[in-house]
Amino acid sequence: MAEIKTVAIAGAGTMGQGIAISCALAGYTTKVFDVNEQVCDRAIALITKTLNQLAEKGKITPTASSEALSKISISTNANQLKADLVIEAIAENLLIKQNLFKQVEALNTDKTILATNTSSLSVSKIAAGLNNPKRCAGLHFFNPAHIMKLVEVVAGAQTEPEVLTSLKVFAKSIGKVSVDAKDSPGFIVNRVARHFYVESLLAVENDSASYETIDALMRASGFKMGPFELMDLIGIDVNYAVTESVYEGFNKATKFKPSPVQKAKIDNGELGRKNGKGFYAYSQK
Repeated sequence: MAEIKTVAIAGAGTMGQGIAISCALAGYTTKVFDVNEQVCDRAIALITKTLNQLAEKGKITPTASSEALSKISISTNANQLKADLVIEAIAENLLIKQNLFKQVEALNTDKTILATNTSSLSVSKIAAGLNNPKRCAGLHFFNPAHIMKLVEVVAGAQTEPEVLTSLKVFAKSIGKVSVDAKDSPGFIVNRVARHFYVESLLAVENDSASYETIDALMRASGFKMGPFELMDLIGIDVNYAVTESVYEGFNKATKFKPSPVQKAKIDNGELGRKNGKGFYAYSQK
């Protein structure tokens, strides 16, 4: 079984930040890479803020917060992607992920594990262009990654069993609960969850209810967040991309059809919390 001491994360967005925090709190040397320097700078600030908030709330000690921060480095230097385990958390686009992993494979030894955080794309297809596809698997975190306990471990067509075992041990070491998922569109959670979003969007599209009413009813029913609040948190563009992927993966089955309501939000640049406005407005402080 592979010994993991260093973890590299490709993508310094919301998901990459959360994964980095989880890894650093568990004591791993954690290297984050992003092509955008401004995104890197913002990630450092937000990770620091999150760790400080966790300490202020008593979730971790101030010492644990400062030690975790010292474990994290963020840079636009591609050498950040040299590690025992590389987790990609970039755009939900097959070609972009394939190209990234080809670059990562060239930088590392054949012992490095390549893990994709894809929400819905085929792990087998992501690994298809690699020289060593048996070292590639899915490791799907959920947002916010430093809080949510579940991770889906997904075997590609050529993933070797030892890689899956190593990922499960790693997931446990960072305080996560892993479940085995087959390499099918949306895996388990995103396939089941599509209807939480798609049906809610259809109700708004048909004027059956407002999104505020639906969210309030879902909270009153015991959900921590309604579907529209959750889409804003995830990112409307990210959520829509997953729906599109699942829709295509199931041969355009009507029950997975993406909503024009969501598409209109994206076209208007209203992506949710990350840019200040989605279904709701947010402070950018």
